[in-house]
Amino acid sequence: MEAKPCIQSLTVKNSFVLPPDTNSHGTLFGGQLMGYMDDVAAIAATRHARTPVVTASTDSVDFLSPVYEGSTICLEAFVTWTSTSSMEVFVKAVTENLLTGERTVCTTAFLTMVAVDEDGKPVEIPPVYPESSEEKWLNAGAAERAEYRKKRRKESKTLAERFGADFPWDPTHNHKD
Repeated sequence: MEAKPCIQSLTVKNSFVLPPDTNSHGTLFGGQLMGYMDDVAAIAATRHARTPVVTASTDSVDFLSPVYEGSTICLEAFVTWTSTSSMEVFVKAVTENLLTGERTVCTTAFLTMVAVDEDGKPVEIPPVYPESSEEKWLNAGAAERAEYRKKRRKESKTLAERFGADFPWDPTHNHKD
């Protein structure tokens, strides 16, 4: 497969922050922002792979500044690194007060998307290559972030096994030590 530049997957999404999207503080629900991030990452990954994708993980999402009702939210995403079937997608969210022009980065995150076939099985994707200094910087740290994600996933599986699928969880029940 022929490699593609990072910029080819660039996806930009803008939205007004309306009252139904906000909490009692007049700021965008964190879950709404995370939904926007997942959406824009999926579009960027699909644009790169040209096949359906699923979300495998979302790295830490730190809310750096509030997004107020009446402002806009602009999300940018592009594929920074690829493996055989998975892609790391960088997402940056910027809020803008349209009346003053003030713009603030409100969060950044990496999402891992996996390309799948019609049966949901992973499929091979083309490699990606960076061109700009920012893309090269992101790409250079991607392998280390991927290793961290593998470790975190293993820890998540351990938690899932320990606590199980029973509901409600009974804290008095003896669990495996």
